[in-house]
Amino acid sequence: MKKFRILIALLTVGILLNCSKDSDDNPIDGIDKSANLLATGDSANDILSNTTYTRLVIEAAYVTGFRPTTETMDNFQTYLRNRTFKEDIQVVYRQLPSPEEETLTLQEIADLESENRTEYNDGETLAIYIYFADAPSDDDDEDEGIVTLGAVYRNTSMVIHEVTVKKLANQSALITTTDVETATLNHEFGHLFGLVDLGTAMVNNHEDPDAENHCDIDGCLMRGELEFGGGMMGLLEKSKSAKGIAVPDLDAECILDLQNNGGR
Repeated sequence: MKKFRILIALLTVGILLNCSKDSDDNPIDGIDKSANLLATGDSANDILSNTTYTRLVIEAAYVTGFRPTTETMDNFQTYLRNRTFKEDIQVVYRQLPSPEEETLTLQEIADLESENRTEYNDGETLAIYIYFADAPSDDDDEDEGIVTLGAVYRNTSMVIHEVTVKKLANQSALITTTDVETATLNHEFGHLFGLVDLGTAMVNNHEDPDAENHCDIDGCLMRGELEFGGGMMGLLEKSKSAKGIAVPDLDAECILDLQNNGGR
């Protein structure tokens, strides 16, 4: 089996703010978008606690044919309820046409969000935008076996490269698309939670010196670099065979950080 190295959200923090904020930060049709155009991690406490926002709406925008599974989104909501104090969580699905691109840069993804996003913070509601793309990341290097499953690029924005997720899942007889989707969604949302040291301060130092804003504890969901074959997929398969559960969880240090910033 060919080995892939899955790089999850390594080059995504704050890259697009200067490029995209100027055109979007003014109210249009009565909608003030400015609170949704901040740096990754800036809304960590707002997401984790109920101090400012008591309701969470997830806008799941997907290209036709690339909608996440129902089980994935159920798992995702369970993860959010386990780690935050948000009880009122709604998922709004939006089907979109393909942008007809072979690959997507983060800037192109941000531009698509500007064109298509409909949910923004309003009153006690905090809005999150997740784009499920039909094109891989422009940073992928197939010759080196490097692919990107997902990335965060603002405080309430993220992308899942669903086409890549499906491709990897299809190479395993044991691991499903739901397993890989769930692991990727939970990992990326961990960055919106402010992990690791990205808006949520560390109680104890556990940041990987070789992967900024990622955890250095083996087996943690917030590890920054995981290998397909003998690494990530091997671990998922081993875990599923032994426990019936394939998706990594946050380690004790990451959970402690979240609790210290208003989470569960």
